[in-house]
Amino acid sequence: MVFRVSVLLYMIDFLLCVIWLPIGVSKTYGFRSAKDVFTMTYNGTGAPAGWNWVLSFLFCAGTMIGFDASGHIAEETKNASVVAGRGIMTSVVATGILGFITTILFLFCTPDLDLLFSLDAPQPFVQLYALALGKGGSIFMTVIATLGLILSTSVAIVAASRLIFAVARDGVLPLSSWIGKVDAAKQPRNAVTVMYVFGAIMLCTILPSQVAFTSLVSAGGIPTVAAYGLIALLRLTMTPDEFKSSHFYLGRWRKAILFRHSSFQRPGLCCTSHHFLSGPPPLTLLISLQCQVSPFFFPVTAETFNFAGVILGAVTIFGILSWYFIPEHKWLRREQVIRALNVADQPVPSQEGGDAGTLRHRESHLDNKQRFD
Repeated sequence: MVFRVSVLLYMIDFLLCVIWLPIGVSKTYGFRSAKDVFTMTYNGTGAPAGWNWVLSFLFCAGTMIGFDASGHIAEETKNASVVAGRGIMTSVVATGILGFITTILFLFCTPDLDLLFSLDAPQPFVQLYALALGKGGSIFMTVIATLGLILSTSVAIVAASRLIFAVARDGVLPLSSWIGKVDAAKQPRNAVTVMYVFGAIMLCTILPSQVAFTSLVSAGGIPTVAAYGLIALLRLTMTPDEFKSSHFYLGRWRKAILFRHSSFQRPGLCCTSHHFLSGPPPLTLLISLQCQVSPFFFPVTAETFNFAGVILGAVTIFGILSWYFIPEHKWLRREQVIRALNVADQPVPSQEGGDAGTLRHRESHLDNKQRFD
């Protein structure tokens, strides 16, 4: 129910922005010219011109992540071997197309830069709505956007908590035996609690230091962005011939597509462990990673330095030391990995009509029942 309401609210917000906002802009301060939208640059960072252009990717990077959320809740999805993969592919197409339209729309609807920066508002879109739609219209649009953010956070909690639960269930995290438990309703409540505690701690860092908060947020986004490229690289080098029973198996083209994606060229497709899907171009991922570790304002001082690179380096060193000194069976038992590979490649007879010899991939909700019980 929450998912359906969220999608409905997002579509209402999108349609109002596409239809109502341009009408309001045309009747007030007017649109920017095509020349301004596609050729004008503004350097508000103090960085060299080339790097200032690279940092502009931070504005639209949000539309390139999060499309894999349906994969995180696959264990609670009926016919997940098909539905989860389709959900990922649909998410990529939808966010790519709608995100591009929204970006172009706001570029045309943005007022003169002098006026925009004179607003001096933490959320300039609120003031943009006020300029274009008036007080009543801006309040309505802001309420819609706020509700959308709340529902978006709820959906993110659902997806991320399942990921934390799955990792803890495999014994990788500290206190895994507690985090990997489910309550009477078969929900990973402890994993949600862990998310709440760490999220609250991170949010509180903004009180003493804006630099600390910005650095932590940037560092937190790096693994998410890097994973999209690393999955293809590890699939190519570690399991190039596995997962053949997937409904989205790449066939003879799998190694070529995996190589192109992992080598940071620009394919239109990427591949996860089980599914064939559209995804962000690797070159764009590389640029996004660079933006995450870069200072956002120049010249760099103690107040503008981005410590995300330092955090990433410390975590990497700690990870290498843990891998070297902690025995493998302490953090991920080999039999779990072998079992996962065997289950992924194990077809079962179809019970839904057709020939008796027809095979299909094992539906994950059956395996999920065994794990939870």
